[in-house]
Amino acid sequence: MEMQKAGKIQFLKPRLGGTTAVAGFTTRHEGVSRPPYNSLNLGSNTLDSPHNVEGNRSLLARSFGTTLDRVLTVTQVHGTDLLVIDSPNQELSHFLKLECDGIVTNQPGIMIAVCVADCVPILLHDPVKGVVAALHAGWQGTVGNIAGKGVEAMTKMFDCNPKEILAAIGPSIGRCCYEVDAPVRDAFQKAGIPWDLFTTANGEGKWQLDLAAVNRKLLTDAGLADGQVQSTELCVCCNQELFFSYRRDDGDTGRQAGFIMLEAQQ
Repeated sequence: MEMQKAGKIQFLKPRLGGTTAVAGFTTRHEGVSRPPYNSLNLGSNTLDSPHNVEGNRSLLARSFGTTLDRVLTVTQVHGTDLLVIDSPNQELSHFLKLECDGIVTNQPGIMIAVCVADCVPILLHDPVKGVVAALHAGWQGTVGNIAGKGVEAMTKMFDCNPKEILAAIGPSIGRCCYEVDAPVRDAFQKAGIPWDLFTTANGEGKWQLDLAAVNRKLLTDAGLADGQVQSTELCVCCNQELFFSYRRDDGDTGRQAGFIMLEAQQ
């Protein structure tokens, strides 16, 4: 992935299928929010002014040639439910309060996004079938395999082939900063995820967990080849100048976004 700019938006750009989709992972720069949400806070579930968040989302939309009413997020609840949009929708606002943690669509001109501040944002794109997905994977969603469920939804609903799906895993909290305890370990082990492969023991019932690496494995388990999955090694907690981090900032922080949009065919 490369750091680029579109309009005023600084973002990490993954390689997801040439020119048929625009996609990226935002940084915290160039918005209108004031500290501690400075400045491009895209999360509505914060104590930031709703007007600021709306202004930031409008800036994101304009930077990629669309409008605020075509930017779609949902109410994320650390689960694995997905919203699937398979027909034209002129009014997207009725989806905003829907509780789920991923969006899948084959409709062009809808910028789907997930907002994160430590959790793993995952973008999927099938450039052959013209289908995209944006997924939010916290540790609970990872245990529930939201990554695999996103691939499954694309294959079942839109006849996608996992061998043609490209994935990008965006910046999240790294193993270096993500300390977890025994209940998290127990949940991963119950789900059959090889705990020792993705953790480093801290002693006294604590481990450092590589959440992004777990999601990479879940994507390859779902049928993607390792070369179809891109990821960045950037830890949001370590990189305060670039990203928000819920854990680093004791919960009072903004949200960056992973976004993707199918472009209308000319």
